[in-house]
Amino acid sequence: MTEPATAAFEQQRDLLLGVAYRVLGRWSDAEDVVQDAWLRWSTVDHDEVQDARAFLVRVTTRLALDRLKSAQARREAYVGPWLPEPILTTPDVADDIALADSVKFAMLVVLETLSPLERAVFVLREAFAFSYAEIAETLDRNEDAVRQLAKRAREHVRARRPRYETDKATQRRVTDGFLTATMNGDLAALMKLLAPDVVLNSDGGGIVRAALRPIEGADKVGRFMVGVHKNAPADAHAYLAHVNGEPALVVTSAGAPFAVVSFDIDGDQIAALHFVVNPEKLGAIAGIEQVGEEIFFEVVSRARRSLPDTA
Repeated sequence: MTEPATAAFEQQRDLLLGVAYRVLGRWSDAEDVVQDAWLRWSTVDHDEVQDARAFLVRVTTRLALDRLKSAQARREAYVGPWLPEPILTTPDVADDIALADSVKFAMLVVLETLSPLERAVFVLREAFAFSYAEIAETLDRNEDAVRQLAKRAREHVRARRPRYETDKATQRRVTDGFLTATMNGDLAALMKLLAPDVVLNSDGGGIVRAALRPIEGADKVGRFMVGVHKNAPADAHAYLAHVNGEPALVVTSAGAPFAVVSFDIDGDQIAALHFVVNPEKLGAIAGIEQVGEEIFFEVVSRARRSLPDTA
């Protein structure tokens, strides 16, 4: 392959990964799709390609759609709640509202309920501002059909997607308070930070232990999180990081990511928690030691927990 062709692909790599991840909800799958797109790119006559960006987005989107259709069949048999694969993002990603919004856990969960074509149209239009004509060419559909798909997708997302309005300072304050209360086992303080109807979804994928159904209500969610902390690995380290555009807690054990907890914060309370412990979904969090903010993480020993309470 010529140097210009290689450079043209590398110039679009981040865009291609962004499209594939939002269509699929898994970073590892997105990387595989972009690798397949690279292989396709390496075999074409580049002199015949008038617009490398359009060509590569078209190939990547179609490959992602093919993979999504087969993945949806597997997800029907998924053990417990299915959550997107978390990715590390920079704190300033929130400055680009469209890109940040489209990568948040709450949005990706809603996108799971769209048809594959609706999801692709929504991602290309709402997150990356492609024109209807460009999307029509990408998906090999007429423009009117694409407009209808976009309309249905927007209506569906608008009806199902929760709206949370919280500034960055409040997000950080609530997150810090949650971590402090959890690590101290302070259930009363924790419940003040949890909305009465808070929901926690945990994704272990049937590989590791996790709640098989959503946990609802401040009392149940608070007790669950205190229990998780008490049973954390003895060598656990915790980091504050930006995950999918929002503050999150990343826990490592044996030098590798062990769990990711992200939050939907509404006002000054936590409306939802996303708890990912499926080891197959933690690959994109590797390297947290270099980019995360390590915090004190006291793990109560099993021996101490076994002692009887004294008056």
